[in-house]
Amino acid sequence: MRNFRIKIFADGADKAGMLEMYRNPMIAGFTTNPTLMRKAGVKNYVAFARDILSCIPDKPISFEVFSDDFHEMERQARLIAGWGNNVYVKVPVTNTRGESSISLIRRLTEAGVKLNVTAMMTFEQVQEVTPALAGGPGAFVSVFAGRIADSGRDPIPIMRQCLDYLRAYPEVQLIWASPREVLNVVQADEIGCHIITVTNDLIKKLVLIGKDLNEFSLDTVKMFYEDARQAGYSL
Repeated sequence: MRNFRIKIFADGADKAGMLEMYRNPMIAGFTTNPTLMRKAGVKNYVAFARDILSCIPDKPISFEVFSDDFHEMERQARLIAGWGNNVYVKVPVTNTRGESSISLIRRLTEAGVKLNVTAMMTFEQVQEVTPALAGGPGAFVSVFAGRIADSGRDPIPIMRQCLDYLRAYPEVQLIWASPREVLNVVQADEIGCHIITVTNDLIKKLVLIGKDLNEFSLDTVKMFYEDARQAGYSL
């Protein structure tokens, strides 16, 4: 399988799946968010986070604030940051009213909080946010390349532009967020992106990289045949 330069972070909120990925030497860190937690059936945010951190104490993990008020976001961020040295606090680039989080980001950076600024989709957002992270303890900026692609736009030029800009800020790393297919991991690696967040199902497909396409074709034929046989179809 291909040797990647890019760091792969497992994206999810299922404890069993996270621990499975923790045992995988390919995985360099973890991210989660309230949507993934809700989907996984997490009922108690704090209990879940502390449980995961007791099992994964030595790789970066991002937990997100969930308030829409900047004062409450700050309180939550400082609380979350205290859970462990490997914790990054995810803060959205704006609140739901479209108001910028930059002042909050600057205060938290000055307080030594490691941040993951999330839900970004434009170079301009990265350009505005990054100076507020400068000189801090280390930070991630998450650009949702998969959602950019969902809009019919090619995310690669935007991601390249972000990488060029971030060369002046070595403490800030670019995350290619929300990949849709294995090809996105290859693309992110080829342009020199620092990190990509990948769900467990997509991580398991990485073994297919470079697979002989004639062999892949035959495997597909066999799959269709076996599924039809097991279903007992007849004409």
